[in-house]
Amino acid sequence: MARKQDAYYFNNFVACAEESCHAAHLLRKVLGEFHPDDLKRYLDEIHEIENRADGKKHDMLDRLAKEFIPPIEREDIVELSQHIDTMTDKVEDVLMRVYMSNVQEIEPDALEMTDVVIRCCEKVRDLLQVFSDFRHAKNLKEQIIEINDLEEQSDRLFMASMRRLHTECQDPLHIIAWREIYIYLERCADACEHVADTVESVVMKNS
Repeated sequence: MARKQDAYYFNNFVACAEESCHAAHLLRKVLGEFHPDDLKRYLDEIHEIENRADGKKHDMLDRLAKEFIPPIEREDIVELSQHIDTMTDKVEDVLMRVYMSNVQEIEPDALEMTDVVIRCCEKVRDLLQVFSDFRHAKNLKEQIIEINDLEEQSDRLFMASMRRLHTECQDPLHIIAWREIYIYLERCADACEHVADTVESVVMKNS
């Protein structure tokens, strides 16, 4: 179990991952109940979530700069916090691409990919909730594997979506817009896997 003075860092990791979950659920709501005229409002809302996550990260790094003995290596705290922050950034990026491309109708494949992103974010949050006790957590390895499996599922959906887009659509502007959106959806899952891989690396170094 983490010492009381160390709990701040592990709790902050979880809090930042929660923001990623909030962003992913908001993205799913926007795409599932799509109204193009509401996009600007939702962009502002998801940007607020991203700002909160940034604030939590910067508060932690400010504290780390003054910390005498952090619970794990400083560079690991920095790397992990940046990867968690990237999760939220990438979800916001998806909605930004939908807005900038003036999308008027959502492709069903995007909803399926977003559902996987939500599961990825939630699995990362669950992993970080047991990270503070990583020396004794019994299912931590299984949680990392689950996140890796979800990233592979996202890869398969990405390939199938891109294939459908290029074989069934004749509108080049539609293809260009959705290519980019699918790429950014896939990057959301990649960001989650990077967090899991970093946790695994930290555990290996401290075991």
